[in-house]
Amino acid sequence: MSADSTTPVADKAGPATGIDQTVETAQRALKDSLAAAERRLSEAARTAERVIKDSIETIKAQTQAYSGPASQTVDEAQRYVVERVKERPVTATLAGVGVGFLLGLLLSSRGR
Repeated sequence: MSADSTTPVADKAGPATGIDQTVETAQRALKDSLAAAERRLSEAARTAERVIKDSIETIKAQTQAYSGPASQTVDEAQRYVVERVKERPVTATLAGVGVGFLLGLLLSSRGR
């Protein structure tokens, strides 16, 4: 009987070794696939970062072209108002009081 008992053990060891090799092969393939996916994700992240930085630089360059004339216009308007107030301070003060009074009336009527 001892010969019969060793034969099934040998048969069981054979398929188990094949399964172990298959599992090891699958694990290696999975690790390789994960490593490749990680590399691709890293490359995609670097590419996205580069594209975003380039886009931001482009937007900055475009907005600077518009902000220059706008700030110049605001500066000119400010100088105009300051000159008019210096020329006629009483008129400017009364105009400011009148505008404040009208805004107060408009805002108080909204509350009702």
